[in-house]
Amino acid sequence: MHAFEFIRPYDAAAAFRIAAQTKTAQQGADVRFLAGGTTLLDLMKLNVETPARLIDINRLPLAQVEATPDGGLKIGATVRNSDLAHHPTVRRDYTVLSQAILAGASAQLRNMATTAGNLLQRTRCMYFRDTAMPCNKREPGTGCPAITGSNRTLAVLGTSESCIATNPSDMNVAMAALEATVHVQGPTRSRAVPIGDFHLLPGRTPQRETVLEPGDLVTHVTLPPPIAGSKHVYLKLRDRASYEFALASAAVVLTVAGGRVTRARVALGGVGTKPWRSPEAEAALVGQVASATSFRKAAEAAMAGAKPQTENAFKSEHAKRCLTHALQTAATS
Repeated sequence: MHAFEFIRPYDAAAAFRIAAQTKTAQQGADVRFLAGGTTLLDLMKLNVETPARLIDINRLPLAQVEATPDGGLKIGATVRNSDLAHHPTVRRDYTVLSQAILAGASAQLRNMATTAGNLLQRTRCMYFRDTAMPCNKREPGTGCPAITGSNRTLAVLGTSESCIATNPSDMNVAMAALEATVHVQGPTRSRAVPIGDFHLLPGRTPQRETVLEPGDLVTHVTLPPPIAGSKHVYLKLRDRASYEFALASAAVVLTVAGGRVTRARVALGGVGTKPWRSPEAEAALVGQVASATSFRKAAEAAMAGAKPQTENAFKSEHAKRCLTHALQTAATS
C-alpha cells in the first residue's frame, strides 16, 4: 500500500475544507473519507485507489438511527451495517432493508461497514480490481475487456459500450425499493438526492459513479414513513450460501388488498450497473390479481431491456425467477 496522510478532524467543516481540495470525488480522488474502510482499504492494497490523504470521519456525530418528524427514519452515515440490520424499527417497519444487509458480506464485515460506505461500494469486476488490465472505470479510454472476456457476474441492465460492471451492494437494492433519500453536505451547500438519482449509469464516463462533487460528504439517509400493511421481501440468488455477491436479487415492498396488488415497489440487484429500480414491473403489478401469472409478467417487464454478454445470458431468466418468487413470497406472507 502506498504512503498517505491520515487526518482525524473534530468537526465536519474541517473535513469539508480538506476534501474540497481534491479535483474529484470520483475515481482517482486525492482525498478520501474513511469510516469502516471495508472497500477503500482493499482497493488501496490493490493500488486501484491511491489517495494522498484519508479523512477519518468516525469522530463526527453521524452514527445515530432516529425517527423523523414525518414518521420516517434517519440513518447516519457511519451507522454500522450490523447495528442497522438489527435495529428494532428497521426490523419491524423496513424489513426488506434488514434482510438485504444480513444477506451481504460476513458478520465481521457488517460490524465494520457503514451506511455511506455501502452506498459508495465499488464493483467487484475483476478487470477493475486488477491494475495490470485495462479498464475504462479505473483508467478512462483504455477499454472494457469484460465485454468479450470474463463477464458471468456482470451487468445486463444499464450497460454501455464503455462498461458493464455491476453494482455489488445488497443494501442499495433495498434502499431503492424503499425510495430512500441520500443527504449530502458539501463545502458550500447541502443536497437531498433521491437514491435513484444518486448513482449514475456508466454511459461514456464509467469512472463517474455518483453525483458527489469534491468535498461532498454523505451525512445521512432518510426513509419515508412505512406503508401500512405492506409486505417486505429481499431474495438473493448466489453461487454459495454466504459471503458471496448476488447473481440476481430482488427487493420487494408489496401491498395487496382484496386479492389485488394496490402498491408495488421493486428493485433488482446483481444485474444492473446501479441499484435497479423497476417502474416497469411496478406498473405491471398495480391493479392486477396477486397471482403467479401476474408476477411473472412483471418480471418479464423488469428484464425487457436486458443486454446479455458472452457469459451472462442466464442472468435474465435468473432475475425473472428471483423476482417472481420474491413477489409470491411477499403476497403470501
